[in-house]
Amino acid sequence: MPDALPLDPDQIEAFLIAIGIGLLIGLERERVPSARAGLRTFGLVAMFGALVAMLGQDLQSIAPFVAGLVIVGVTIISAYLRHPDPSDPGTTSVAALLVCYCLGAAVWMGYAQLAVMLAVGTTVLLYFKAQLRGIATRLQPRDWISILQFGVLSLVILPILPNEEFGPFGALNPYQIWWMVVLISGVSLAGYTALQLVGARYGTVFVGIFGGLASSTATTMVYARQARGTEAIAPMAGLVIVLANLVMLLRVAVIAGLVAPSVLRPLLVVVIPGLVLGLAGVLWHWRGLGERGETVLPNTSNPTELKAALGFGLLYGLVLLSAAWLSDYFGNRGLYVLALVSGLTDVDAITLSSLRLFSMDKLALEPTVIAIGLAMLANLGFKTAMALVIGGRPLAARVLPGMMVVGLGLGAGMGWSALQAASL
Repeated sequence: MPDALPLDPDQIEAFLIAIGIGLLIGLERERVPSARAGLRTFGLVAMFGALVAMLGQDLQSIAPFVAGLVIVGVTIISAYLRHPDPSDPGTTSVAALLVCYCLGAAVWMGYAQLAVMLAVGTTVLLYFKAQLRGIATRLQPRDWISILQFGVLSLVILPILPNEEFGPFGALNPYQIWWMVVLISGVSLAGYTALQLVGARYGTVFVGIFGGLASSTATTMVYARQARGTEAIAPMAGLVIVLANLVMLLRVAVIAGLVAPSVLRPLLVVVIPGLVLGLAGVLWHWRGLGERGETVLPNTSNPTELKAALGFGLLYGLVLLSAAWLSDYFGNRGLYVLALVSGLTDVDAITLSSLRLFSMDKLALEPTVIAIGLAMLANLGFKTAMALVIGGRPLAARVLPGMMVVGLGLGAGMGWSALQAASL
């Protein structure tokens, strides 16, 4: 008989983590009366997965893991066949138990942190069954089409595009251009979907936030039209418009953090003053808001339609090429003029173009931040003018102060950023 191996604290820790994962998932299954596996079963199965992984490692074979997976699957399926329940066929619990077994094995193989994260995610999915089903039933056919179209944009078209620089200044990279299309479409789709799910019943704040994520321009136009000739609606419409444009600033900062993380910190110096002053104005406006009227949803277009995606891709490529040319021949001033002009109607294209040039080392940090700041200022100015022209005087009294303080905050942030750059 071979000598007994000494206890390894790391091995004991792995088994304890595996059991904890099983207990976590099993605790959620205890809520379901028809489930054939609960707290103890899930804990034992996770420990079994870790034990089988240990044996497979010593034997240098995958056979113990496969055999254990089959045993667990057959056992739980047999339990449901012996005691069928018309209201619960048991497919969810079977899948959860198999996942639990695999997570126990993953812990032994050294993926403890990932296994714990997946266990929490699994428990969340199991717990929020009713809410997830409710979301699925509230989505309209065009919402499902949007999700599928986004899958085509990101998982079908993007991988087949060449990741090489073409054209003048090497500025045009098909893969990078389409990646920006996917990024903007994804952010817009998140706001678009949330807007459809939340609806108007949660009121002004939610519509302003998700409308700003989907399209702050469309939100501004819809509420300006709603407020025209109806003075009672102007306070609510003004609040939604200002809030949607505050979300636009935050959206630009998030995109910058994803595309060029080193730009985020100096860009926040510009964005945060505008956000702080704007939020202060929103809170003041909210306190004085009387009759809010009926909150309606902005009729935003589907952000994942191929036509819309191609249109943004062409716009982004054109702005990127123009930015590279103007920056090369006319210096930063040429880029700033382009930022002001293109930012009037679309802040995303010039933002992404500036970030792309920065990533290619063709644009310094300070001009990148200034160009994005100018684009946001131009975009705010354009939508303020849109609200005033379409909404009339009652809406102007509500929108103009809020948009002005946001613009002043952006301007102050840009000035402070320029002073800091000059002092270095």
